[in-house]
Amino acid sequence: MTTLDAGRILPWYASARSTFLNRSKFHRFSARLVAFVGTVTQSQHQSCKAMATVPTPHNRDAATQATQKELITAPYGSWKSPLTADVVSGASKRLGGTAVDGHGRLIWLESRPTEAGRAVLVREPEKAEDEPTDITPKEFGVRTIAQEYGGGAFSVSGDIVIFANYKDQRLYKQSISSQDVPPIPLTPDYGGPVVSYADGVLDARFNRYVCVREDRRESSINATTTIVSIALGSKDVQEPEVLVSGSDFYAFPRFDPKANRMAWIQWNHPNMPWDRSELWVGYISENGEIHKSSRIAGGDPSLVESVAEPKWSPDGELFFISDRENGFWNLHKWIESENKVTPVYSLNAEFTRPLWVYGVNSYEFIQSNKQKSLIACSYRQKGRSYLGIIDDVESSTIIFLDIPFTDMDNITSTKDCLYVAGASTVQPSSVAKVALDDQISKVVDFNIVWSSSPDSLKYSSYFSKPELIEFPTEVPGQNAYAYFYPPYNPTYQASQGEKPPLLLNSHGGPTSEARGVLDLSIQYLTSRGWAYADVNYGGSTGYGREYRERLLKSWGIVDVNDCCSCAKYLLDSGKVDGERLCITGGSAGGYTTLATLAFKDTFKAGSSLFGVADLNLLNAETHKFESHYIGNLVGGEKECFERSPINHVDKFSSPIILFQGLDDKVVPPDQAQKIYQAVKGKGVPVALVEYEGEQHGFRKAENIKFTLEQQMVFFARLIGHFKVADDIKPIKIDNFDP
Repeated sequence: MTTLDAGRILPWYASARSTFLNRSKFHRFSARLVAFVGTVTQSQHQSCKAMATVPTPHNRDAATQATQKELITAPYGSWKSPLTADVVSGASKRLGGTAVDGHGRLIWLESRPTEAGRAVLVREPEKAEDEPTDITPKEFGVRTIAQEYGGGAFSVSGDIVIFANYKDQRLYKQSISSQDVPPIPLTPDYGGPVVSYADGVLDARFNRYVCVREDRRESSINATTTIVSIALGSKDVQEPEVLVSGSDFYAFPRFDPKANRMAWIQWNHPNMPWDRSELWVGYISENGEIHKSSRIAGGDPSLVESVAEPKWSPDGELFFISDRENGFWNLHKWIESENKVTPVYSLNAEFTRPLWVYGVNSYEFIQSNKQKSLIACSYRQKGRSYLGIIDDVESSTIIFLDIPFTDMDNITSTKDCLYVAGASTVQPSSVAKVALDDQISKVVDFNIVWSSSPDSLKYSSYFSKPELIEFPTEVPGQNAYAYFYPPYNPTYQASQGEKPPLLLNSHGGPTSEARGVLDLSIQYLTSRGWAYADVNYGGSTGYGREYRERLLKSWGIVDVNDCCSCAKYLLDSGKVDGERLCITGGSAGGYTTLATLAFKDTFKAGSSLFGVADLNLLNAETHKFESHYIGNLVGGEKECFERSPINHVDKFSSPIILFQGLDDKVVPPDQAQKIYQAVKGKGVPVALVEYEGEQHGFRKAENIKFTLEQQMVFFARLIGHFKVADDIKPIKIDNFDP
């Protein structure tokens, strides 16, 4: 920082913290301070595209440099840090969606590691100084397992919230204001969680709830997906009525303002929704049925198109997002009178993200003081998110709104403001209340109303700021991207000439994206002296269809090569130690980790979290949503056999640690068990950690903590050449410990 000196702010911050007896009030105060610091810092840059900064190795001032001689000299990886695994695991709340009630107050869904991952609906307080209130009774948890990844688990209309309960997967109706009245079940009890619901909306015309239903009663692997309506006025629970059926998958059922038309998205095997999908509109009859329907987009066989997020404007016009023209997900509009589609605003940027979970909401309609509709939207370009306002009627121009977030997801609007879910290099996953001026052209207020880690600011002097790097791949003329975090701790330095160990992360999906935002699990490592790289290999989203499709038929090749190319680029740049290169990843990233260790000799050790070892076995066992995914990414049985790490154990020579949830339905536990036994039999150092009650991704604080600690200690013992400062009891490593 330049205008705001962190050396003055942080001691004042610590003093202020002790004066706040109400911890929640202090959390809100600290979040606002982060936003304020980020805003002031950002204003010093040349445009709204600049990233908010904190004191790091990249921007320490002369006074900080002058204190270098006072630093403790210790090997990389051995530094002490206040960012403990307890801090990280306790700050790992997840945001599961936002909505606004009839009073304009925010409702959000948060999952809590300290409650074994239970997800709870929380309501924004009426007054800023008051506490948020839990809406969900303690015996309930709000989560759907539709398509395994869930999302879209609740919907709010006025004073009513309708939600999916995790244990039985039934839908319930609950009054927000009368919390002493228990939730009322809306869907039948089938004797177990075999039917799931998601992505619902209220249809006031017929007093019903319309949503996507996944029915696994006949087959858990090949479920039946439909769009159904659920009566709200009946005293007795009734069987839902099917409105739309026949396709493999559905999403985004959305009604126009008069509930005369319903739009939705559908797609079929072998496509994933980001490959090819279709937009349909159905016309509602007087008895509530869809009496005719037409395909609006996605039906031209000569046009490869992925459609998402249909939404009706207050005037009854249908908008949606498609990558039909330039290969990027851009806003479009359907002109019903001419039955044609026209772009609203074209840009080589992504206005949505891949449909891994239901409930994506990247844009909203807002009313200006001139009573015309504008579109508030977020989009992603070259590793950064932007917030903008589009005037579709007058000029289809975009006005940029300058806020501290550099990464954004969902937007929720009210009459007076926007609620934006986002993050930055100094702000963890959060929701901000963004107030605009009368012209809807500038931000006049920005306040954090929810944070996944309200206490994170007190560790900001330990944060390593990511650098977006572009590096050459093995394909001439093709580059890939990554975020590089150098090791940083304000009280330590390494010996002159020493290079840090590197942990390179391969993200999941693989159709997903690494994002350069505050992640305390990364800072846990960098503040101890590790370098960290988060790679967006070919196949990642955020860079358009052409980049995304680099991975088609090439999974296990392009991702592996790009991860190795990134490590080589950092090694050649003198940023890391070539003898201490480690790789990690979860799910699809776990597969890339195992494949890299099997087919390359770049990395000296690896960590796989619920990763894929046997592609053919996964094909036979995985759930419906991804049952053709591997065919798209790899090919047939022959290619799957050739690229499965389990079939090439003879090539393993680097130590590996495996972490697996025993209730995982996406990547079943036998994947980890098979690779563990095979590597153990070859004599390579290996360890397997299995968690009871965990599914795909770890939600319990104690398991998040254990994974973080044991991964670090494993690397330190096997290839680190240093002793960690933390008091951690290591697990037994086969073929290494006596």
